[in-house]
Amino acid sequence: MESTLKALRDGESVLDLSPRSTVSGGVEDVYGEDHATEDQLVTPWNFSVASGYSLLRDPQYNKGLAFTEKERDAHYLRGLLPPTVTSQQLQEKQLINNIRQYQVPLQKYMAMMELQETNERLFYKLLVDNVEELLPIVYTPTVGEACQKYGSIFKRPQGLFISLKEKGKILEVLKNWPERSIQVIVVTDGERILGLGDLGCQGMGIPVGKLALYTALGGVRPSACLPITIDVGTNNEKLLNDEFYIGLRQKRATGQEYSELLHEFMTAVKQNYGEKVLIQFEDFANHNAFELLAKYGTTHLVFNDDIQGTASVVLAGVVAALKLIGGNLADHTFLFLGAGEAGTGIAELIALEMSKQTKTPIEETRKKIWLVDSKGLIVSSRKTSLQHFKKPWAHEHEPVDSLLDAVKVIKPTVLIGSSGVGKTFTKEVIEALTSINDKPLVLALSNPTSQSECTAEEAYHWSQGRAIFASGSPFDPVEYKGKVYYSGQANNAYIFPGFGLGLVISGAIRVHDDMLLAASEALAKQVTEENYKKGLIYPPFSDIRKISANIAAQVAAKAYELGLATRLPRPQNLVKYAESCMYTPVYRNYR
Repeated sequence: MESTLKALRDGESVLDLSPRSTVSGGVEDVYGEDHATEDQLVTPWNFSVASGYSLLRDPQYNKGLAFTEKERDAHYLRGLLPPTVTSQQLQEKQLINNIRQYQVPLQKYMAMMELQETNERLFYKLLVDNVEELLPIVYTPTVGEACQKYGSIFKRPQGLFISLKEKGKILEVLKNWPERSIQVIVVTDGERILGLGDLGCQGMGIPVGKLALYTALGGVRPSACLPITIDVGTNNEKLLNDEFYIGLRQKRATGQEYSELLHEFMTAVKQNYGEKVLIQFEDFANHNAFELLAKYGTTHLVFNDDIQGTASVVLAGVVAALKLIGGNLADHTFLFLGAGEAGTGIAELIALEMSKQTKTPIEETRKKIWLVDSKGLIVSSRKTSLQHFKKPWAHEHEPVDSLLDAVKVIKPTVLIGSSGVGKTFTKEVIEALTSINDKPLVLALSNPTSQSECTAEEAYHWSQGRAIFASGSPFDPVEYKGKVYYSGQANNAYIFPGFGLGLVISGAIRVHDDMLLAASEALAKQVTEENYKKGLIYPPFSDIRKISANIAAQVAAKAYELGLATRLPRPQNLVKYAESCMYTPVYRNYR
């Protein structure tokens, strides 16, 4: 991946620390809240000590009926609450029961968002304790529908909206955000939301959802997270004509106008928050995603979850699957449907890991990987018309028009879908793949569920129960011929929260490919024999905080090894250090 991006940077590497960069900024827990034990008293600071009516409306400190008698006296809450005092556990029980009453996932999403805006710690406690149930609600697939209907369900703004109207004033806009100590920013321009296309300003649901997972799964403090949408317009005619659309009503800005706005944004972020703030690009269109990663990878701490996060989680699944399908990574042939930022990113990281294991040049290991796009198999005769990120995958071969024909001639052992187009792994494709392999590995990664290349049921039935299957969105267990099959979810939420935590705790100033490989290896090691017996190639999400701590430790270790870490001295036990830095959403007692 770095080799592809280096070509766009005229050979500059993330390890060549640019003289344009300075190590500055950084985040400290000023009030000691995250370092306090659960029984220590903390002060509910706002701009002053929050009390009374304002305290009940401050989501960071509100506890609802869980305020103790002493706290009600000390903070002028008498009469503002009913007389009963309850526990956080009972509040949690009541809320999960209420959420389960809703039949429509979007209603559950709206209930969770309302909770986040009124009682932050209870929101995260509920999410942490019920992660497998609520993850599909606060993130994919439900967040996709939420983005589509964002204008209609919009109540209160979350995050920062930076539009073309703010050009020349972005630094001032950043200073309008009430929190000063920001560690992680997730930013989108809304042009390619999941597999749903251009949703413009309504893409804000993605940064909000991602950062909720940074906190719940990775333990990054909510106050240190900042969701941002950059609104440069939309080419979605339906939105432009929607009276409830909340964004700029104009066609998308492109070219110099777009580049200048993004450059001002990147410069302002670094100026306001320092060198060690992580900027995660999310759901940008292919042409902008690669260009932004290449342009700012040597001057900022940047990460693209669609390219790098997806690649890391899929590589982890492939490495884990080797215990079920046999052989080493280099023994397998990979065929992708989809050659966008996700597909090429995954392919590059697999080739990089293969190169590392076999000690052969990456140019050679790429030859084990084939990609199919909308025009057929990517081959050398198409090279002059290909986008730059597809060119490394243009191998010598006769043109092949369809995925089915590509399966027949390439004879892959692993089939990976990142096309964003549903129902493309047809019965004929799966049957052809099964005729070649005893245990074919099928990864249908596109989100949301409606865009998945095939369902778990289709994969198991069409392969006669022989496929090892994982998908981007979750599927229920499938029964086939008396046996129950469990499919894994290749969800980026396995990687990016722990990855981001590792960057934060080490004070990393750049992201390097070796960190992505370290994250993949750490995740693959979390798959147990019990998981393998069920046919799973990913561990259960119920263990996600432990998984994230292990990933964070490995990423941090690699940052120290590469000389990219600034938090010194290095902690002796990075796993324990990562765990100690993780935000815990239990209520605190107030002075």
